[in-house]
Amino acid sequence: MQAKKGDAVSVHYTGRLEDGSVFDSSVSRSPLSFTLGDGNMIKGFDAAVYGMVIGDKKTVTIPAVEAYGERRQDMMIDVPLTQVPPDITPEIGLQLVLQGGGGQPMPVTVVFMDEEKITLDANHELAGKDLIFDIELVGIN
Repeated sequence: MQAKKGDAVSVHYTGRLEDGSVFDSSVSRSPLSFTLGDGNMIKGFDAAVYGMVIGDKKTVTIPAVEAYGERRQDMMIDVPLTQVPPDITPEIGLQLVLQGGGGQPMPVTVVFMDEEKITLDANHELAGKDLIFDIELVGIN
């Protein structure tokens, strides 16, 4: 039975960057379960599972545009130091969570600072990166 749109599937995966560093893996956890085609997975990952049968393993490279997208300059936010809450001591690499439109949490990272402002990067940490996944289909329901 091949995995098709609408199937509830379970996979084990390891995600790597082009330099070989692993950014996520389910190998030491329960398999990842999702419904093919429901839009909850990155486009390239979802597409890679189509047509697999239980026990199949494959390695796929997903270009940034089909993963977390390209890095966007409009996701860089300059904040005057006068608007930084006094309980926050900004430093490069500090991760914060802002409240986005509609009240959703928006993770950001401090990427620049000077005497007047800090710059926050709201791009996903994997934006602009091609991703390599080792995928094994372990279940179809």
